[in-house]
Order: sequence, then structure tokens, then C-alpha cells
Amino acid sequence: MTGSCRDKVENGLLPVLMHMASTATPFDLQDLTTRLVFDMTAAPLFSVDPGLLSPNMPPMDAAAAMDTVMEVALFRHTVPASCWKAMRRLNIGPERKLAAAHTVLGGFIEEMMEKRKKKEHVANEGDPSSVDILSSYIDDPDYQQNDGLLHATLINYTIAGRDMIGTALTWVFYNLAQNPHVMSAIRNELSPIASRKAATGANNSSTMVIFEPEETKSLVYMRAALHESLRLHPPVPIERKTAVADDVMPSGHVVHAGDTLLISLHFMGRMEGVWGKDCREYNPDRWLSEDGKKLRYVPSHKFLAFSSGPRLCLGKDVSFMQMNTIVAAMVWNFDVEVVEGQRVQPKMSCVLQMKNGLMVKLKKRDM
Repeated sequence: MTGSCRDKVENGLLPVLMHMASTATPFDLQDLTTRLVFDMTAAPLFSVDPGLLSPNMPPMDAAAAMDTVMEVALFRHTVPASCWKAMRRLNIGPERKLAAAHTVLGGFIEEMMEKRKKKEHVANEGDPSSVDILSSYIDDPDYQQNDGLLHATLINYTIAGRDMIGTALTWVFYNLAQNPHVMSAIRNELSPIASRKAATGANNSSTMVIFEPEETKSLVYMRAALHESLRLHPPVPIERKTAVADDVMPSGHVVHAGDTLLISLHFMGRMEGVWGKDCREYNPDRWLSEDGKKLRYVPSHKFLAFSSGPRLCLGKDVSFMQMNTIVAAMVWNFDVEVVEGQRVQPKMSCVLQMKNGLMVKLKKRDM
């Protein structure tokens, strides 16, 4: 997976960014990161690249359908179950949109599986990259007898990867553009790596520097900058939990078995009692030790962007690997400027996407 991420950055992301910079054309960064991560997620799933990230920006019907799923999911959280179930039976309102979205996603999964079948695919034990995630499910008897379960599982994988990383990256670059000193600090951290690559001729491109996942995983300040963005703008802003037994909350509120709790991670990340008086400020230093050389320990139940305990996100390490590789490449090679005059606000959805996207302009850095 690290190899596919690096290859997509070199052969997909950077050429598109260079094209955007050369034309000085404003573009929607959220749309671009969604396309990038969609392709990066599909590749290890199906051994097929959908090719959504390209200069001509082809239609993204499946991605739009995923957005609909997340919007309707939030709607279901805000109305009685009897209401949305009645709408589902009558095929009206948001539930009608959801049914149409499921049809589109089902078609996408079928298309990817068909492309994979046509592609010569040989799984060698000595070559882990030749095996995709779909292979393990196809060979599982439970999934062989249940196409619906297989489709639902693959859709879940795709949505989880695309929404978590794609949404997070958009907010990361928004925060970096608003805080140039943080951008400079990340470049200072990347500078020794770039110098070593130049001295050894390790970089294949004469105009672009591509950072390997292994080179960025130990960068302390970059990780702090990512954590801070995730604190203020968690990609999944709410969590839904159901009590399995009667309990009493620390606040004194009684919770009965079967009660549903909605936990706002977005609000928790901005609580003064948890994060201090500067809780609404973007400040990566809060994650650093006093000497700034390592990350400060923060318990997972305080920073819930990847959940906590037994429910800790299994893709956490992969998410940071991908974000590190993408952010390093973009920050080092380009200046990112947010177009003035646009209104940046979250969309009403279970995913904290920007309602109107994020229009930016790029300029290739002179190095």
C-alpha cells in the first residue's frame, strides 16, 4: 500500500498540480483530494485504478453517491426512526435519494470487479503487492454465498478511506494556508531529507521532490500539524453509541440500556476545559514536548479523531502514511493560496466536508 501511495503521488497528483500551477487556474482542492484518495483506496481494494485524478477531471458519480449516503445518514440521526422508515417505504425525500445512491454504488462495485476479472491477476506469495483486498473476500465462503454482503463490505472500505483522508487533507491545507509559519516549519523539517535526496540523486524528477513514506513517518512537527487539524476538523464529527446496560454519566445523567448517544467530536475538540483557552486556535505546538523534539502523549479518549479503545480505527497508521506523503509533496513543491472571498463552512453530513469546496491557487516553488 505504501508503494501504491507513492506511485499515485508521483504519477497522478504532482503532474495534475503542475498543470494547475502552470495555468494559474483556481480549482477546488476538496474535489482534487477526493479524486486522489478515491483512486488510492480503490487500487488496493480491486487492483484497479479508476483514474478519477486527471487534468480533465472525469465525472465522479460514485463519489457523489457516497456524499448522498453520508448526508442521509445525518438526516436519520436527526429525526425519529419511524419518520425515515416511513419515507423509505414510500420512497420519498432523502430516502429516495439514498436508494438511487445505492444503485450507483452497486454499479460502481460491479464495474470495478469486472475490470479486475479482465485484468491478468496472479497472486504470488513472494509479492504481497500482487494481492488485493477483494481477493481475500472472494475466497471466503461467507462472502461467496452472499453478494450483498460483499458489495456492502467493499462500499464500506471505499467510503471509509475516501472520506477520512480526503476530507482531512482539505482542512489540513486550509489551516496551513491560514498559518504560513506552520507551512514554513514543515518545510524546514523536510529540508534535510530533500537535501539528502539531491546529494545522492535519489529523486528521479529534476523538478519535483517526492518523499518516501518511510522518510516522513518520523517527522514530529508534521504529525503535530496533522493532529491539530484533525482536532479542530475531525472528518467524522459525530459518533453514535448505544448503551448496552443502564449507567450514570459523570454529569449525573442516567442512561438506560438501548439509549442512543450522539457524541460530538467536533465540539469536544473545541472545549476550553479540555484544550485550554486557545482551544479554537490552530496551534500544532500544543502537541509537542517542551523541547519540541517529540510528540506529547495525549490519550485517545481525549483525541477521538480515530476513535478509542477496541473501536480504534484499524486504518489509522495507513491514514497518516498517506497524509504524510501527500502533504510533504504538496508543501515542498508548491505554494498553496486560498482564494479570497469564498465562504468556508461545513456541509450538513456525517462527514465534515466543506459545503462549497475549497478554491485554491498553486504556484511552483523555486528550489
